[in-house]
Order: sequence, then structure tokens, then C-alpha cells
Amino acid sequence: MALGGGTFLTQNKVLPGTYINFVSASNASASISDRGYAAVACDLKWGTEGKIFEVTAQEFLSDSFDIFGFDYSSNELKGIKDIFTNANTVYFYRLNGGDKATCSIAKARCGGTRGNDIKITVESGDDGFTVKTLVDETEVDSQTVTSADKLEDNNFVTFIKDSILEASAGISLSGGTDTESTAADHQKFLNLSESYSFNILACISDDNAIKKLYGDFTKTMREDYGIKFQAVIHDYSGDNEGIINVGTDSKEDEKYGLVWWVSGAECACNINESLTNKTYDGEYTPDVDFTQSELVKAINAGKFMLHRNGNDIKVLEDINSFTEFSDTKSSDFSDNQIIRLLDSTGNDIAVMFNNHYLGKVQNNKSGRTAFWNDIVSYNRQLQDLGAIEDFKAEDVTVEIGDDKKTVVVKNSITPVCAMSKLYMTVVVE
Repeated sequence: MALGGGTFLTQNKVLPGTYINFVSASNASASISDRGYAAVACDLKWGTEGKIFEVTAQEFLSDSFDIFGFDYSSNELKGIKDIFTNANTVYFYRLNGGDKATCSIAKARCGGTRGNDIKITVESGDDGFTVKTLVDETEVDSQTVTSADKLEDNNFVTFIKDSILEASAGISLSGGTDTESTAADHQKFLNLSESYSFNILACISDDNAIKKLYGDFTKTMREDYGIKFQAVIHDYSGDNEGIINVGTDSKEDEKYGLVWWVSGAECACNINESLTNKTYDGEYTPDVDFTQSELVKAINAGKFMLHRNGNDIKVLEDINSFTEFSDTKSSDFSDNQIIRLLDSTGNDIAVMFNNHYLGKVQNNKSGRTAFWNDIVSYNRQLQDLGAIEDFKAEDVTVEIGDDKKTVVVKNSITPVCAMSKLYMTVVVE
């Protein structure tokens, strides 16, 4: 990492950067960043290999065939469709690879079994040869040339330039294979993801070792490097505000299937909103045959649950896996709306400091006053959005630290949460 970050116990950090602690109050010009960004690694039958690639919701709607090798409506893209039900942008990483399918005049652009569904037709005419590329009988490219060396590669195949063109009703590509992904492939993705900024990291696996890998990575990024995001993991008791434990299975073979939808919904949920009572509108079939006592037990265990409410399936409560409450970290930290607010605040003020103050503004009274003004202005934006309440300028202090290069900020905010419980007394007179 170029700059330091994370939590602190004493003012002993070496790297320049921003170090932020979030604690409960004892009961003991920054802008508010956009949300809607997720990162996910998954097995695919087609697509870019070896690097993270960005796909927006609009690109998925219009270009899913070129990007993933399947039409938007295909069952092969069910999970991807679920995450894009709410997400704006997703950083994908293809975990698996495979051999590329080939034929006498072309080779699939990507490894994987999807390449076996590609066919090349060649029609002979007065102007030469019309060469068409078809995927599942859908024409994706057509060119008329006099010889193979004139063919231009398309999104699905590269042509063998020294091949001989002969009329054919269809030459099918074959030999495409899908490799099996490993924990090492997930680790490569996590390493690459450190260079990207996102709100949610999705774990598309039910392998306990891989789930632990994602959980440990998330804790390390949040606590040691100050990179604030949450991970969505199926059936994983992380006991951490950065880990959302999806406790509801899908009825499909992929019991973790609901991770897709929860990841998209969480990443797109604003800091002044909650997913509590949100209707599930995804492609999977949630197993929601729970008793009331089972739901109570799940909530107490820090599980993010879907349940049946009339004819709809809804989010029971928008919580994360944190359950070990203390005087310095209360039950507030189990509420995802509060964590979204805290993560946004930490990230945004860090960006403000790193971009506008670090190495640029003197650590004197006027410099600290300027920083104080920017934090106060930022908090007022939060209050205008209804994300916090009862904010006063004196709730922020910016003071010199233990050495001449350090500033110490205290930023006291009162988060606002969406209503989730009603206690009512009706008086009859």
C-alpha cells in the first residue's frame, strides 16, 4: 500500500497516512462517496482470464453475450444477474481457465467449454467466401473475404490465417475444457483486489477453507490497512462487523447462491438506508421454512436471514456477524446501516486528508482549522441526508499529536437507523 492506514492504539505509526478507530461512546471539502461497487471471483465457462475486469450494470444488460459468452436471460448467468439486480459496478475475476476449443480455421478466444458451442460456416460466392461465426446458432460475426489471411478476429474466435477456406455448412470447434478452481485461485483474486475500491466482497464458495480465507482477508484489510468494505459469506460465523453471514440457503445445488443477491443489495444500499424488510427479487429459490424461534436464534447468532412474509420473501434484519458486544463496541456495530455510515466516513475523510492535507498543509493552527472545517462540512452533509442527527460543530476536534507531523481528530457522530420495531400501547377509555 502506498499510504498507511488502519486502527491505532498509540501514536506510533511509521508510514504517512490515516489511522482511524471506531468505538462506541461510553454508555458506557470531502464529498460522500458513491456506493454500488462489488468484487467477486467465480468460475465461468467463458471470459477474460488472469485479471480483474470491470462490468457495469448497463454493460451487463447490453453486452453479456460478448463478456460472459451467454445471453442475459441464460440460466448460466443466474448469479451474475442476481448481483446486478442492485449493483452498479462489479469487478469480476474468473477463477478457472481451461483449454481453448479449436477447428481447422479458428480458435476460441477464451478457454472453457463454452468454446465447444461455437461453429464456423463458410459459403462460397462470386465475391469470395462468406465466413460466419455462430454461438448456439446465434450469428455473432460475418465477413466476406477472398482468403483466410484476410479474416479479422472477432469477440469469440481468432482465425488461423494460413488455413484453406472451403464451403461448409458448419465446422464445430471442440476440445474446450473447464479447469477446477482452487483456494490458490481465490488468493490470487484477493491479492489483485487490493488495488480496487469496492463496498462488498462476495465469497462464491461453500468450502470452509476458502470462506475462512475471505474472512481473514477482510479483517486484515479493515483493521491493519484501514480499507473499509464488507464481505458477504454463506454460513460463516465471522463475529466481525466487516463480515455478513448469510444464514439462508438456496434450494439449488449451490447453497451459497443467495450471496449473489445479498452482495448486490448491500453494495448498493445507501448510508441512510437499510435492507431490513427489503423484498428478495432474485433468481434463486431461498429455503425459508423457519419457525419464529429459529429466526430469533439466527438473529442472535449474527446471521443475515431471509424469511417469508405473506407471499413475499424479505430480509429479516440488515445485520452482520458481530455478536461479541462490549463497552467499547456495542450492539450498534452489528447493524449494517451503521457500518455503512462508519465505513463511508472513514474512507471519505481518509481520502480528504490524503488528497488535500498530507504533505501539503502545515500542521499549525490555521491548517488544523481548515481540516476541522472540512470535517464539519462533511458531517453536515451526513445530517442533511438523515444519516446522523444532533450534530454540532463542537463534536469535532482537530489537535496536534505527539509530534509536529501528527494531527489527532475526534469526530463524534450519532447515527440514525431505519425503524424496525414498533411497540404500541392502545388506550381504550
